[in-house]
Amino acid sequence: MRNINLIVIHCSATREGVELTPQALDKMHRQRGFNGTGYHFYIRRTGEVVPCRPLDRMGAHAKGYNAKSIGICYEGGLNKEGKAMDMRTLQQKESLHRLVARMLKEYPQAKVVGHRELSPDLNGNGIIEPHEWIKMCPCFDVKKEFIG
Repeated sequence: MRNINLIVIHCSATREGVELTPQALDKMHRQRGFNGTGYHFYIRRTGEVVPCRPLDRMGAHAKGYNAKSIGICYEGGLNKEGKAMDMRTLQQKESLHRLVARMLKEYPQAKVVGHRELSPDLNGNGIIEPHEWIKMCPCFDVKKEFIG
């Protein structure tokens, strides 16, 4: 089994009202050169949790962190205008919390982070600040929701 120290939360950057099926996500990732969906789990707007990649297989979701992480992606993240916004449904939030709790039971040493928190600390102050984020993913504050 892999040594897991991170649970990384992502959004699919899908606009509000636009569906991204697990099959379409898989196709997108294959077009990018991955051998299937890079996340371990995908959470639909309905709250359905879709297993995508076995946990014993390294993901393809956070460059430089894949070897020791689990990737969880939720469908959505953008409003109708394409701006980053927390558009998660109540069902998605509940499913995400249950899934993260389950993963933390299996990997109690793991830290829960948002993908954006893995951006480089450009000014070297020890804090990944919004102006340093490579992307807005996910579109909510993971630290506040899971740690705070």
